[in-house]
Amino acid sequence: MSNRIFQSVVLQMKESTDRVIGVIDEDGSVIACNDLPTIGENWASVVEAVNGVRDGVVVTEGKTFKALGAWSAQFDYAVFVRGEDEQARLICSMAAVALNGAKAYYEEKHDKATFVKNIISDNIMLGDIYIRAKELHFATEAPRAVFLIRQMQQTDLAVMDAIQSIFPDRQSDFVVSVSETDIVLIKQVQEGTSGRELIHMAQQISEMMETELKLRVVIGIGTVVTHIRDLARAYKEAQMAINVGKVFDTERSIVNYDNLGIGRLIYQLPTTLCEMFLQEVFKKNPIDALDQETLFTINKFFENNLNVSETARKLFVHRNTLVYRLEKIKKLTGLDLREFDDAITFKVALMVKQYLRSRGIKS
Repeated sequence: MSNRIFQSVVLQMKESTDRVIGVIDEDGSVIACNDLPTIGENWASVVEAVNGVRDGVVVTEGKTFKALGAWSAQFDYAVFVRGEDEQARLICSMAAVALNGAKAYYEEKHDKATFVKNIISDNIMLGDIYIRAKELHFATEAPRAVFLIRQMQQTDLAVMDAIQSIFPDRQSDFVVSVSETDIVLIKQVQEGTSGRELIHMAQQISEMMETELKLRVVIGIGTVVTHIRDLARAYKEAQMAINVGKVFDTERSIVNYDNLGIGRLIYQLPTTLCEMFLQEVFKKNPIDALDQETLFTINKFFENNLNVSETARKLFVHRNTLVYRLEKIKKLTGLDLREFDDAITFKVALMVKQYLRSRGIKS
């Protein structure tokens, strides 16, 4: 929201009343006022009182306050009038109506970022997308990528500004906050932009967060879409990229939806079906019968593309020792990992087990 819009409205009110009228933000800072020297003052002490009476008028510290409309539990902006009398209450209520109207007009007609946020949140009907896009002179067809930046452990309000500094084109690239921890970047890209280029952009964001703000973030990347109506789908893909990565690839801080592979399919399966699959695969012994050393050997075998000699070299064991271990696994599970089909089955089973564990299910 532009402070200039509020300032314009309160200055016009100066012609109708000699009362001091202004607007404070959620921190209690005066961001607009018809008494110019007051702008910039901070009245943090009134914030709690205003939050306590969201829909009514609050009289405190020689002023009358009324919160402007907002979706969150706490007010974003509140109008104030100097004075505690009945006239101050009346002027405050009337000013709130005028400022709410200006705020809604600005957000709905002139704020492309709000428009984009409504699209990815599915808060706007498909038919209205085209109408609003025309009003805002917003290009409906252009290749765009969606990046979901999730702050881990701690949050910092400076993240949005930092991301916007990397992608300063506010007419084509949009940075919006969707929750306390999640920020979304909608980036217009060139036709044919590769996954590697998208990952490079995400790395720029991750490195800035780490070096300048000392924050650890995880970034999910959706597929590139060519129409604004598909931004909601790309946003959901970015969410899934983070969620799937958290289960199957915990070491990576950047996850591209296009690279999720079979993990994406497993993540969407019902847990009951996954449990049945494990029971069918491991008829002889449950997967939990394998100790950590055996599982480590199996994972190394997979990492080396089922190559016995290369795996033995990486494990610093004799080839015959590895063959013995693989035979032992075959006796325990009935699966010969040297056979491609059995290896695929076992690999999927390990991922299914990992998925169930992430859901708190012991199977």
